[in-house]
Amino acid sequence: RGEQVGPVAGISIFGLDALSSAAYGPEAALTLLIPLGLLGPAYLLPITISIIILLAIVYFSYRQTIQAYPGGGGSYTVARENLGARPALLAGAALMTDYVLTAAVGISAGVGALVSAVPSLQPHTLALCLFILAAITVVNLRGLRDSGLIFMGPTYLFIGCLFSLLAIGLLQTLLNGGHPAAVIAPPKLPPATAAVSLWLLLKAFASGCTAMTGVEAVSNGVKAFREPAVQTARRTLTIIIVLLMALLGGIAWLVRAYGIGATDPGKPGYDSVLSQLAAAVAGKGAFYYVTMASILLVLAFSANTAFADFPRLCRAIASDGYLPNSFADRGRRLVFTSGIIVLAALSAVLLILFGGVTDRLIPLYAVGAFLAFTMSQAGMVAHWRKKGGPGSTHSLLVNGLGAFVTAITVAVVMVAKFAEGAWVTMLLIPGMLLLMQVIRRHYRRVALETDSTSPLSVDDVRPPLVVVPMERWSSVSKKGLRLALTLSPDVVALHVAADQESDTLQEQWDQLVAQPARRAGLQPPQLVVLPSPYRFRITPIVDYIRELEAKGPGRQIAVLIPDLIERRWYQYFLHRQRGEVLAARLLLTGSRQTVIINVPWHLGAELPSGKPREG
Repeated sequence: RGEQVGPVAGISIFGLDALSSAAYGPEAALTLLIPLGLLGPAYLLPITISIIILLAIVYFSYRQTIQAYPGGGGSYTVARENLGARPALLAGAALMTDYVLTAAVGISAGVGALVSAVPSLQPHTLALCLFILAAITVVNLRGLRDSGLIFMGPTYLFIGCLFSLLAIGLLQTLLNGGHPAAVIAPPKLPPATAAVSLWLLLKAFASGCTAMTGVEAVSNGVKAFREPAVQTARRTLTIIIVLLMALLGGIAWLVRAYGIGATDPGKPGYDSVLSQLAAAVAGKGAFYYVTMASILLVLAFSANTAFADFPRLCRAIASDGYLPNSFADRGRRLVFTSGIIVLAALSAVLLILFGGVTDRLIPLYAVGAFLAFTMSQAGMVAHWRKKGGPGSTHSLLVNGLGAFVTAITVAVVMVAKFAEGAWVTMLLIPGMLLLMQVIRRHYRRVALETDSTSPLSVDDVRPPLVVVPMERWSSVSKKGLRLALTLSPDVVALHVAADQESDTLQEQWDQLVAQPARRAGLQPPQLVVLPSPYRFRITPIVDYIRELEAKGPGRQIAVLIPDLIERRWYQYFLHRQRGEVLAARLLLTGSRQTVIINVPWHLGAELPSGKPREG
């Protein structure tokens, strides 16, 4: 209860992803309008208004979700409980894709802000992206606590800087009759190379919709809010959405007033839209650099939303058997280590493939986000239909409208962005669905094969036939034989005759092994020498064990492998590691009749007396 948060901390924890999208959403739309030249900034405002209307519809829909699922109502949970397994997996695959892109886009956009402020860093864009990704990964693997306090400073600095920037810009616009003079003039817009078309505006709208990512975060984490949790979560969501709407609307208005256009991302001379806006409104003084620093921090930290939610989503899906069990395991720092590592690896691959440039990643982004929105809202429609009661009709209509408009947006984004990269997402999500189904079938098959309700069978229990591979007579092999004699009277020592050691071992066997065993009243181990004219060491042993299995199909065979364990990691490379290779071969080609026992000999280990250990 002491860790629960109110709206002030909740904005920084759950609103970081949504608020930070104001830094790249308008620019993504404006980049598509570059061919319109001077008309591009003018069309950003109506596109932004349509996005704000869509955002309002999604906002009211998620207010309903928070009320219906006070324990946390992410798209996967809502779809699973109301629509069934397959729609839930579709929502889960879409969300996982969205989270990977959230991490990659947030980091690349943050580096884009840094490059705008310090152009000399432009050649190092990818290296900076990977460095920030590595830092965030390490922080999450260490289980950093009190994230709200850590993110609160940069979040409110970002909000304060941007709203101060918008307030100054809007005041100058009003005082100058809608045509303010820029302190530092933005780059001159290129001449128009295309006419205005519905297709171009749809593509710009599809890119601008990335400004809506992160809206679901509050509904996922209702339990993290202070009581009354539902009211606190809804209040927090309201504040986040109002702030985001104001930022999007204000940026679009000032972009048109100052005549700011997008520059080609990833090329020399790139200057982000917010960098141009800050320079135009306030110049490149201290305020400019503080603003750009806050944008960098918030965008980089926004990737942490993915690091918080992606592992938890994977854990929920893994608990249902559709992802490897390791995703459901907490590490020693109480974090879902596998999910964090996989997210970091996938984000790194995306950043490398696309050179760390935000605009190249944007076409992949909105499909997953809006598909998750649609599945969540469709699930809520089914929820209200089943629940019924007072107010359910109104709630059903709200969520139904949300499902309808987000489904249309998915279609628009897929069509508009198909050739630019959305086709990757359209292949990736079905591929993930297929993979999850395969994993589920595997776990079902394992459960059917291993489940048992019958009592322990003790009929025909006898000691196993113990096989001890032996290269030469040594303290290592001696320790293996001693253990073998405690397990069974039937012990076979296997030696591959590939050098002169074989003759020596056969000559000394009676003296070194057989006689001491007889004196102790034990049956002497049998020495079997396997010929190997081509000097193979592992294959003859594997073939011999397969022959033993065929001769005694009911007999358990224990292959006892003496292993040399080096004291230093680098000493590992000085030895052949044949024991590990043999164990791997037996595991890959083995049967339930054969078990493998490793007998370690630790180099440098001593008895309390200081004498080296024997056998």
